[in-house]
Formats: sequence, structure tokens, C-alpha cells
Amino acid sequence: LPTSSVPVAVAAPPRNSQMNFALHWPEQAVKEAIEKGRAFKATFRVNAYDRKEAFCTVDGLPVDVLINGADAQNRAIEGDVVAVMLDPVVYWTKLRGSNDALISKATTDSTKNRDSEKGEAARALERIRATLSCNPSKRPTGRVLSIIRSSPRREAVIGLLASNPWFPEGEEYGRELDYIQLIPTNSKLPMMVITVESLPGCAKERLINGDVSIERELVAARIEEWKEGSVCPKAQVISMLGRAEEIEPQISAVLFEHAIIAADFSPESLSCLPEAPWKIPTEEYETRKDLRNTCTFTIDPASATDLDDAISIEKVSEKVFRIGVHIADVSRFVLPDTALDREARIRSTSVYIPQHKLPMLPPELSEEACSLVPGENRLAFSITWDIDDTGNITGRWIGRSVIHSCCKLSYDDVQDIIDGGFEVDVSGKTVPKLHGQFELKDVVDSLRSLHGITKKMREIRLRNGAFWIETPKLVFLLDESGNPYDSLLGVRKESSCLVEELMLLANRSVAQVISKAFPDCALLRRHVEPMSMKLKEFQEFCRKHGLELDVSSSGKLQLALPKMRQKLKNDPVLLQILLARAARTMQLAVYFCTGDLRGREDEWAHYGLSIPLYTHFTSPLRRYPDIIVHRILAAVVEAEEAYAEKRLSCAASDSGDGIGNGCFTGLYFDREAAESEEGREALLSAAMRYGVPASEVVSEVAAYCNERKRASKHAEQSVENIYLWALLKNKEVMFSEARVLTVGPYFMTVYINKFAIERRIYFGEVEGLAVKWIATTGILVLSTPNTEPSQKSHLPRSCHEIEDIGLIMSQCRIVTREDQNKCITIAPSSYNTESDVTTTPPLRIPSVIGVLSIVPVAIHAIIEHNGRVNFEAKLYIQ
Repeated sequence: LPTSSVPVAVAAPPRNSQMNFALHWPEQAVKEAIEKGRAFKATFRVNAYDRKEAFCTVDGLPVDVLINGADAQNRAIEGDVVAVMLDPVVYWTKLRGSNDALISKATTDSTKNRDSEKGEAARALERIRATLSCNPSKRPTGRVLSIIRSSPRREAVIGLLASNPWFPEGEEYGRELDYIQLIPTNSKLPMMVITVESLPGCAKERLINGDVSIERELVAARIEEWKEGSVCPKAQVISMLGRAEEIEPQISAVLFEHAIIAADFSPESLSCLPEAPWKIPTEEYETRKDLRNTCTFTIDPASATDLDDAISIEKVSEKVFRIGVHIADVSRFVLPDTALDREARIRSTSVYIPQHKLPMLPPELSEEACSLVPGENRLAFSITWDIDDTGNITGRWIGRSVIHSCCKLSYDDVQDIIDGGFEVDVSGKTVPKLHGQFELKDVVDSLRSLHGITKKMREIRLRNGAFWIETPKLVFLLDESGNPYDSLLGVRKESSCLVEELMLLANRSVAQVISKAFPDCALLRRHVEPMSMKLKEFQEFCRKHGLELDVSSSGKLQLALPKMRQKLKNDPVLLQILLARAARTMQLAVYFCTGDLRGREDEWAHYGLSIPLYTHFTSPLRRYPDIIVHRILAAVVEAEEAYAEKRLSCAASDSGDGIGNGCFTGLYFDREAAESEEGREALLSAAMRYGVPASEVVSEVAAYCNERKRASKHAEQSVENIYLWALLKNKEVMFSEARVLTVGPYFMTVYINKFAIERRIYFGEVEGLAVKWIATTGILVLSTPNTEPSQKSHLPRSCHEIEDIGLIMSQCRIVTREDQNKCITIAPSSYNTESDVTTTPPLRIPSVIGVLSIVPVAIHAIIEHNGRVNFEAKLYIQ
């Protein structure tokens, strides 16, 4: 095994280079290289296949990796977990142009680490970190040794077929007529070959009959084989999804690509469901707290059918209210290690996209037996707090209950009541249907009290450093056929904030309980601090626009936001841009097992909420981690009751109507009781009864649910882009003002106000337009060739037609360069723009453009040559 590797350049070596020696490294050699710090495990991410460059991250550090077709990268694709050999830091610093001070610091840090108890791998990583801290713009280099774990993307390829026979030049696959090409929609994947014989029957027949329309149909495929030395892998088509120009095939492609399960639930899972109609057994009333006489209601979107949380409030004294959050007791129905539990774990989360709801649990549970529908008795896991008029919590009770919701309120209903000053008279408006003994006045009075208390709770939370960023969400208006005909930017309302505060409090309370009772296997959620580089970039962006921000902590950043809002109250678009940029500095929150970070409790914290402990408990119908948390909490509650029976001095709950302050679930955790022999015995027995998973299992669940949450988020964003594409396709073209975010000699980045999105407009040497970039002032000048000659020496060699970057008002048409196979335009060659011209006047030439300039843009839909839908922005020019 070589002790070091030779530094590699960014440029790829010739194709016949012997760089692929690493393909033959045995597994043991790779393992030893990792153990000795000469190689690291990393997730492989491709920048662009045609550029033969890539990068991966080693413990959060970016590393440049050489790609040379299929050989030098060991046939790795995006998402593979690979072993990466890092070049020695000393070679890297010389190659990258470092200085003596940088090398000296790296050597000093390495010497310090050598005296510590860290292993060689940790010391090597520290040395790289020290080098990066001196010059963060530089990256170490390395090469891929082997693939440790294959990416799921190998099983989920979306693409278009080519109707002509094809295989890579210089490679022998057999008869040419036996193979066709698959062009992946993901440009980071290589071209693939498909055997004609393996195609589904209908597709094979169409291909043989010369049906060229098959080229515009999306297919779902998987990589079957990738021979050593081959540029292209061999794939197999699983199914034909439909025409790329239609919404449903595009959505099917997104679901397949992200492994979102859209199939019906298995018969084995459905056999675990209770018989319908399900009624609460008598014994449940005997063992649970009866809260049916408390005014309880749900607040959800108007279209929601899976109601997993309800709230209540009652007055205890003149200054104290008892607020309750009641969550559907899903763990009562989804038992550990059953077929239903396994399928819920695989699905992990419900996915909500327009016209589609892909539930984690069968509707018989999520919409019926477990859903907290009004007018029905339901089983719940409840938390009640005694909160005084200043927002301070004086008592807490947690346990299983029976509730009865009196009505289902929508967010709009609650907002109408808030806007109306909590008047009972709602004449002219649709009144929610009420069930049971409570009247509308009772509900309105409850909302008034909740609104006042949650506002104080929110003020306290923000004052304590919680970070809150409100970014607009694009909402589509659909016609009867489900096609978008318009869009608007949704605004967060006070009704949403009311519910959010109570759910945050419930999640925080449960995190405190389970992390103390089961410190080795609690499932929590943490949010690490933003990367310092991103925060500094955001700080510098704000500084350039006259906004001084302190980003040293979440609290100081949160305190700066009101000042930013006040200063930009007359420029809401710029405020929107800055908030969106602030949100992008944040890292994703993740689930984790407390046992994995035992002894490192400071890493359990949630940066955004500025609290030490947090979890997910309030949505068990839609998130599998919540079910795990419910099981752990149920074990704590039962252990508390068992301990109380043995030790009367620790009462699990007060008698009468008082709120309990139990030794495990109350405001103050009794560690002495938990560590006593009786306490340990009670916790262990309850953990076995409720199937509390071991720390290893919790770690696996956390990692898998993190991956599924990311996948569902990406899927929802992709579908949003599909609907925006469909809207633009139907409108043919739309106009909007845009703010220039960055501008340079080759392109500008604009923020399109209408859709709250960013797009780049590329330009170079433009035929019919003079483009001059003044670097000293950061100004771009657009003019006609007669008035301002083109500065060819500062522009790229490629020449654009003016229609490539702009929609000319006099022509009223969009021209695309099909001869370059760049994209296929969806908009017809001409369309009426009269209605939009009056609201968005075109840009007059000559014009001077700088950062934050307002420019008019025309947005239209395209389908790229690989079948991926997209939308393009062009300057709207007169």
C-alpha cells in the first residue's frame, strides 16, 4: 500500500492513463487506508460529467476529485459513498499556491494533535481543517479508491429513449441494432445503453415500427451493469411513464426518482387495522384521563382530513390558564415489528403535492380511527400546562387521554375571528359546525385567550434568541381539471403562529422528558450552527446594502431582523431577497439518537429555536419519528405510574382537577428517582412493554428518516417547479419585474418577484446588442452597436443572438436555437402580450444595470433536450 498519493491536477488526464489502478485495491487495503488516515469515507457528488470534475465532502470538508469517464472515478455516480485518497497536505499547499505561514500552522496543529489521544485519521483531518481555516478558498485534492455503498440513484433513473440504434464509439456490445441510447434527465448521470430486447412489450413494438414519438416519453429505469473500462452503463427500462410535456408523467418521474411510494398499502399492513367502524374499548376509559368535557378543537388547512393535533384551554384562576395539546395516539394502533409498522417506517413520511396525497399510514387510520374528527371520542396523548398571564409555565401533566373535539376550524376561520376582534357575530360567513355541549362563543373565547397567551410565548421565545425567517411560498390556483391557471405568494398568518407556538412547546416538553428518562436511546432533533463561510457571505451582502448585522449567534441575528424589517419597510422585495438569503445560510435540522452524542450534550441543541432539547411528537400520522417518540414517552409515563405505586412520596398525578407534576414527566425531572433501583426497574420494564428501540436501532431510524425527509422535500420542490412550468406553458409567456442580485461580464442573476425565484440570464458577445462590463464599478451597460462598441476583449468567444437573452417587444416572440439542441420551446412562435405590456414596461436601450437594479423579464416554459421541464427568463427589451 503506498504511503502517499501524488497530487493530481484539476484537468483530466488522457483517457488511456493508468489512473484506474485504484479499481483493483482489495477491500482490506481500503479499510487500512481509512484507518490510518490516508483515505476517508465520503459522499460523492458530481458537478458535471462533461467537465470531468467532481467534489465530495469529507466530514464536511469539500475535496476536489478527479473524474475521467468511468475509469478514474471507479464507476461512481452522484450519491455513492466512496473511499477517497487525499493528497498529502504539503503537496496540496504547494500545488494550490500556499505560503509558509499556512504550512507552519498546519505543522504546528499536527504536532499538537500527535500528543493527544486522537488517532492518525483524526490528526490528518485536523491538519486539513487547519489549512482550510487559513485559506478557505482552497480545497484539498484526492481520488476515488472504491465504492463503499452504491447510491440509490442507480435504481431510479429517469430519461428519454433515442429511437435510433446506438452504442458508444469504440466499445463493443454486440449487434448495433440490439441497443438504443437512454438520455438521463439528470445531467450528472452518464449516457446509458438499453437492450431493445429488454424493453416493455409496447415500447419494443413501437420502436420496431419506427414510432419516433417514443422519444418524447419519459421512462423509469435502473442501472444493471457497468463493466470496467466502459464509459456507459447498461440500464433496463422498468416502465413507460408518459409524454414529457404532460404534468402527470413528470410527477410520476419525480416520485420514482426520489423513491416516494405511491402504491397502495400491502394486504399484510391492512390486516393490522382494527375493524371498522372502530369504537373505543371500555378499558381505555378506565385507564386514561377523561378530557371530553374540555372545550377542544382542531385548527388545520381547510382540505385536511388527517387531523392529528387538537388544542384546548380552560381558566384555572384569574391569572392562570390550563392549555392542552392533544395528539392522536397513533402508537396505540401501530405496534412495534408488525407489518404496518414496517411499512410506515419504509414510507417514513407523508408527502403532500398538488392533487396528490401520499400518506404514511392507511386512510382507515389517518383519516378515521386516529384522526381527531369533531363529534367523536378519540384516544390521544395529551400535554397540559398551567400558564400564567405573563407566559410563564407553573405546572405540567403528560399522559394518555380520551378527548372529544367540538369543531374543526380552518386557518382562515381562525384568522377571520382574530381579524374580527373575536366577536361572536360572524354573520355573512360560514360558521364551523359545532358538536356537543359547546357553543361558538366558547370557541371564540378560547381563541381569544390562546391568541393573547401564545403572542406572549412567542415574544419570550424570540427574546431568548429563537431565529425566525418568513419566506414566501408559491401557491397555485387550479381549475376543475387540476391544471394551474394562476399563482400567488402565500403569506403566513397569525392563526398559523398560534398553532405553531403550542406545537413547539409540546415538542420541547417531550424532548426534555424522554432525553432524561432514556439518555441513551431518545430520538431527538438537532439543528447545528450555520457554516461560518455562508454567514460571512450573507453579512457581507447585507453590508454592501447598508445593513450591519451581527451573526455571532442566533439570538443576535434574530435581534437584527426587526431592524432590517423596519429599515426596508418601503422595499418589501429587497427584504424578501435578504430573508431568503438568510434562510439559505441555515443547515438542515436532523434526527439523531442521544446515545450517539452521549457526553456531547452541547451538540444536541437546536440553533434555529435556540433551545437545548427538541424533538418531533405532534404529527404521528405523518412522520414515523413521532411514532418512535410516542413509544418512548408512553414508557416514561407508565414507568412513572409504576414507580409512584412503590414510592408514594412521588405522586404521578394530583387528585381532583389539579395538574400533575410527576417525578419523570413534570416540570422538574427527579434524577434520583430515575437512578434508584425501583426507578431503573420501572423504566426497563416499561421500555420492553412499549417496544422502545435500542440505541443502534434508533440511530438507523434517525439516519433513514433524515434521508426520506430530504427526499420528500426535494420531491415537493420538484413538483412545485412542474406546476410553475405548466402555468407558464399555459400562459405562453409571463412578465414580471426582477431585481438584479449579481452582475458580471458573462451573466446576471435576477430575483423574479412574481414567483419568488432566482434565474440566471447568460450573455456574451451578442449579435445586435453591445454588452459592456465595467469591472471597477460593477456596472453593465447595454446599448446598440452604433452607440457603444462591443468590448470583445473582455467577453467570451461564443456569440449569442439577441433573442437568446431577450424578448424584443416589437417582435413579440421567443426564438430558441434548436439547431444547438439546447431546448424545445413550449410557447408558440407568437402570442399576445398586450395585457402584460401595460403592467410591466420593457427595458429601454441603452440601459445601465447594477446590483439591485430593477429590470423587466419575460418568463416562459421549456423542455430541455433530456426531457427535464424548466423555465427560462429573458430580458424584456424595447
